[in-house]
Amino acid sequence: MQASDDFNPVPGQAVILAQGLSRVLAPNPSPMTYRGTNTYLLGETDIAVIDPGPLSDAHLSAILDALQPNQRISHIFVTHTHLDHSPLAAPLAIHTGAPILAFGGPQAGRSAVMTELAQNGFAGGGEGIDMDFRPDIELEDTACISADDWTLEVIHTPGHLGNHIALAWGDVCFTADHVMGWASSLVSPPDGDLTDFMAACHRLRAREWSVFHPGHGAPVTEPNNRLEWLIQHRLSRESQILDELIKGPATARQLALRIYIDTPGALLPAAERNVFAHLVDLTGKAQVAPVETLSAQSEFIRLS
Repeated sequence: MQASDDFNPVPGQAVILAQGLSRVLAPNPSPMTYRGTNTYLLGETDIAVIDPGPLSDAHLSAILDALQPNQRISHIFVTHTHLDHSPLAAPLAIHTGAPILAFGGPQAGRSAVMTELAQNGFAGGGEGIDMDFRPDIELEDTACISADDWTLEVIHTPGHLGNHIALAWGDVCFTADHVMGWASSLVSPPDGDLTDFMAACHRLRAREWSVFHPGHGAPVTEPNNRLEWLIQHRLSRESQILDELIKGPATARQLALRIYIDTPGALLPAAERNVFAHLVDLTGKAQVAPVETLSAQSEFIRLS
């Protein structure tokens, strides 16, 4: 599924999505963020801000201007610590006195295999990590946080990033960058882990949802269908990689060049990281193996 021109809200203008829920678009459009980061304001009196967004004086003013006279920001939720989601949390907390809630710091929730890759010098790529981020309150999986007129359930959804969470509001889910309608989520080792991503997709699919509100792009109005598409999309890519490895050992880069034949050259590094994420996942499932040690430059062979 590709981006659509139908979603083109004005940055900084609050859009009412439902009773007690509005969205303010941050002014940070890019190939990675689509129109920009969606910041959500939930509640009637005590307002939960979900994903304050990037450092931006204009966006900070827009969030504060979206409040009604009887409203105050009581909680600031950060779904994950990419630079397009978390940096504005600290300035917003200073202005409002509200605590910042998140799963943890930049490396919280990182899987063991990705931790080892990072320790061996493999650096992240893509959206950039907010390395200075520290929450006031660390959230645990399945925790419920409430105010007078809302309750949010924490669902740890690692994969895009180890500390990524979704937030359930009844049968509505704020999925951040785990599930979006305009594009599939980036999974880029060592920050992203495809094994964790797929497990989180299956976990979300086990529940019935009415709508997903993502970190970028329009609401996903057929959420369970979208989850099924994401799972099948990843399984299809896995099959392509396994089919290519029948021909002999290959690196992630070689596989990306064979599989992403219509991809512009500027996007091939991201494609290569995506292939490597699959290779790490397939290694964990004993379907492939690196010829030597596991690294982004390794040649891989098919085992089954």
